[in-house]
Amino acid sequence: MTSESPSLTGTDPTSGPPPGCPAHRLGPGGVHRIYGPDAEDLGGLYERLREEHGPVAPVLLHDDVPMWVVLGHAENLQLVRSPSQYTRDSRIWTPLREGMVKPDHPLMPHIAWQPICSHAEGDEHERLREAVTSAMATIDHRSVRRHIGRHTQGLVNGFCELGRAELVSQFAEHLPMAVMCEVLGMPEEYNDRMVQAARDALKGTETAIQSHTYVMDALSRLTARRRTRPEDDFTSHLITHPAGLTDDEVREHLRLVLFAAYEATANLLANALRMVLTEPGFRAQLNGGQMTVPEAIEQSLWDEPPFSTVLGYYAKQDTELGGRRIRKGDGLLFAPAPGNVDPRVRPDLSASMQGNRSHLAFGGGPHECPGQDIGRAIADVGVDALLTRLSDIQLDCPEEDLRWRSSIASRHLVALPVRFEPKPQQDVDLPPRAVPLPPQRSGWQVGTLSSDPVPTVPAQPTPPRPPHVPQALPSPAQPARRRGVWRRLVDWWRGE
Repeated sequence: MTSESPSLTGTDPTSGPPPGCPAHRLGPGGVHRIYGPDAEDLGGLYERLREEHGPVAPVLLHDDVPMWVVLGHAENLQLVRSPSQYTRDSRIWTPLREGMVKPDHPLMPHIAWQPICSHAEGDEHERLREAVTSAMATIDHRSVRRHIGRHTQGLVNGFCELGRAELVSQFAEHLPMAVMCEVLGMPEEYNDRMVQAARDALKGTETAIQSHTYVMDALSRLTARRRTRPEDDFTSHLITHPAGLTDDEVREHLRLVLFAAYEATANLLANALRMVLTEPGFRAQLNGGQMTVPEAIEQSLWDEPPFSTVLGYYAKQDTELGGRRIRKGDGLLFAPAPGNVDPRVRPDLSASMQGNRSHLAFGGGPHECPGQDIGRAIADVGVDALLTRLSDIQLDCPEEDLRWRSSIASRHLVALPVRFEPKPQQDVDLPPRAVPLPPQRSGWQVGTLSSDPVPTVPAQPTPPRPPHVPQALPSPAQPARRRGVWRRLVDWWRGE
């Protein structure tokens, strides 16, 4: 059955005032704002919306612009897998065409149409998407893992001797940006300002447009350099692809890749580390070998997807979704966060999702995230390396004191303070090593290296060798084999 609820855009003459009108009823049973003070707990708000409206609910964006938010797992998949019914081209969005969305709207950088594959359709989508996926295919994943390892080592070196750290601002927010700047071909642009601008641009704050401009200026410089002098990096392969992308198309796709990879991976790192530090069952499974770090990352993608919602999809025709009448020109939010906890697919949220990759974290359909493997690699290698270096790491505040900052796009930790026994710095070009700790330390450890002190054995005098008996050649067994394994590990770490 299709609900008889009115269209969000107010085009139905029997619908009464549109949601943006002051006469429209806000609150329970009506339309809720998903911005400002009314949306401090978006997770709780989504559950109330599910109870009041079902799997598809009406909401208001900034400036009370009407939108639908898709809360159901199946409905989200139907949305992204139905390109004949829904498009990501916002130029057909009724509130935009009617002037309700102003040029200075804080979400305009993500709403406005851009010459990128995720906003295109048909042959144009194929042309742009092929250029992006082909450029992605040229990325040397051994080299990427080397970048991840080096930058992880460098970041941990920055605080390992102090015995304390704040893992959001000192680690999770920096590692993805450092790696992505390497992948794109602009390592010189990686700095604190770039990290802050990328995070701020996605928040819909008053400074979001200024931050977005800062990032775009860096990408413009990169595009100009690589157009003149191509090298072996993602940007160069994007520019030289037979699809013949213009400079504007190159810049916009670099922005798409950078923002998506950065925000998603920064949140994924922080969420995965929080789960390790605060959830005993999660930690015990890792410590006991029942779960690997990559499996832990997948669990985090279910419980805390990096993007809460994605702006946006737009109805190309009158249709129906989740029992709601969707009118041509209506906008919809693809929403992984509430979709992943849909009680129809997860009746018990405490149950492990190990081995199940049907979460919505990376989207689906023709616009599924093409760089998800890089995001997974950054999280897998980064978390494993950090926990190997700091095997006794513990949360340095009561769990209830942890705070999140929510926006329409994402929900991320404000801070994750930790403590550990001070550790020496390590060579960034070598794999991380566990450092022996005092016996009273926690038993937590990732990896197979033992961090228990090795007991010393008193040296025994070497018995004299009888005359005319040749000295035995060293056995080629265990010691030599261990050195060979270490050598191969170092070569892999360096990408050789």
